[in-house]
Amino acid sequence: MTTVCYVCYEMAKTIPHRELRNNSSEILEQVRNGETFEVTNRGEPVAILSPPDRPATDRLRIRPATARAGFGKIEGVEIEGRSGETLDELRGER
Repeated sequence: MTTVCYVCYEMAKTIPHRELRNNSSEILEQVRNGETFEVTNRGEPVAILSPPDRPATDRLRIRPATARAGFGKIEGVEIEGRSGETLDELRGER
């Protein structure tokens, strides 16, 4: 079943959210290749998945940190045993 994508006015495939959940890798690959999907929840359209209008590198803005927290001054410690054992002990104290 296809329907009109109201955002981009292209033909979109309609899929239930369960299909998106179960097949997300394949669906996102199709989106990367230009497909558009209308996602429904209990038959009601809730989202449109479509390729971005520009590359991700154009959308991302990386800002340098404005403050230094001094993490380089923290001294390292040696721990006996495995970290998993230590975490199990800590979780048991809750």
